[in-house]
Amino acid sequence: MEPLLLWILVLVIALYILIKSADYFTEFAEKIGLLIGMSPFLIGLTIVAFGTSAPELATSIASVFRNSPEIVLGNVIGSNIANILLVLGIAVLIAGRIHLKFKFNKFDKMLLAASALLLLFFGIDGSIGSFESGILLLLYVIYIASIVISHKQNKIKKSSLRLQPFILLIFSGLVLYTSAELAVKSVINISGLIGLGKEIIAASVIAFGTSLPELVVSVTAVRKGKHGIAVGNILGSNIFNTLVVVSISGFLVSLPVTHMMASLGMIVMVLATFLFLFFVRNNKVGKWEGVVMLLIYLFFIFKLFNLL
Repeated sequence: MEPLLLWILVLVIALYILIKSADYFTEFAEKIGLLIGMSPFLIGLTIVAFGTSAPELATSIASVFRNSPEIVLGNVIGSNIANILLVLGIAVLIAGRIHLKFKFNKFDKMLLAASALLLLFFGIDGSIGSFESGILLLLYVIYIASIVISHKQNKIKKSSLRLQPFILLIFSGLVLYTSAELAVKSVINISGLIGLGKEIIAASVIAFGTSLPELVVSVTAVRKGKHGIAVGNILGSNIFNTLVVVSISGFLVSLPVTHMMASLGMIVMVLATFLFLFFVRNNKVGKWEGVVMLLIYLFFIFKLFNLL
């Protein structure tokens, strides 16, 4: 088998294992949360939010340790773009129309917009270091604290602790990181063989792969008529990616902002973010908005590979 085809096959397998192990990691983490007495609300806010973004986080950390930090921003920016333009676009077309029965908290919308603009602003000088990472992480801590304080938590009875979920959590976490590392290694080899920047493959192939959990959650939700979950999942995931995945990686090493990410990726991410906020302003997202989002995503991918 040709080396390129072999590494593409390895990447596909690695992404599949990455997504499946993230599912198991989230499942066991939820069980542990219930065992130690966490409320279902807090579990959803922290563990489930972390679970759907675990592939991005694992891939980013593996990239840093593989001395390929440029993959981090490619992955995060590509995932955020895919979550809005691809995932929401497909969800809208499947549902026909998304109708929200509630209004999003203004703080949620402001934080989503602020996180995208901050990433763009921090990337102007060509890198994101520990200082910028500290600001991003502080914003996420404030965000979580504000939600917990404003929400009246339901008390549940604590269960007796069992060892099995902890062992399975550790095992699934190891598989998660190992598959992420293999995915990163594949990207490094593929980029070398075809002469493309690692961040380009990260922003397209890896970003698509790590956005599959959000796609599955959102499509399943709209099929069940739970439109709020589909939209909320995207909002929460993008906030987590920008404020947590970038900041943790940025604490480990200064993250380079390549020309492609500065001139295309970040611009499209900010555009997608404000399109998202504009489309959900009246609590309805129609088919034409879904088509617009998918067309912009196709434009982004074609431009990324210099096909336009």
